[in-house]
Amino acid sequence: MIALRINPRLGVFAQHMRREPTPFENAVWQRLRASQLGGFKFRRQTVIGSFICDFFCPAKGLIIEIDGDTHDLETDRHRDGILAGKGFEVLRFTNADVKENLEGVLSRILERAEARTPRFTHPPTPSLEREGEF
Repeated sequence: MIALRINPRLGVFAQHMRREPTPFENAVWQRLRASQLGGFKFRRQTVIGSFICDFFCPAKGLIIEIDGDTHDLETDRHRDGILAGKGFEVLRFTNADVKENLEGVLSRILERAEARTPRFTHPPTPSLEREGEF
């Protein structure tokens, strides 16, 4: 089996972001971690191709992004299109969404996770926090 390589700089940056989450990312992570939401396994700050995704459910190909005030809508649209072309679905929420309606955010994530077709017919092999290039 050939290991997929990720950009080492992205890997280091993702690791830093896992250690220093925003308060809004942390609030969502506390409810996603340990398969608490519908039994779905999520990873945080996962490198997929040339992108770092805030949260990723490998079994469903579902990416969750929590956007702060500095996000550029056109750049995000382009990124989401690339990821969609690889079979992923991206859900975006703002910091305000998380702050004002965390339960609604979680309900939407669960709804989409349940609706998506599983990516695997068997359990995936652990990837040591790496998704690599698809």
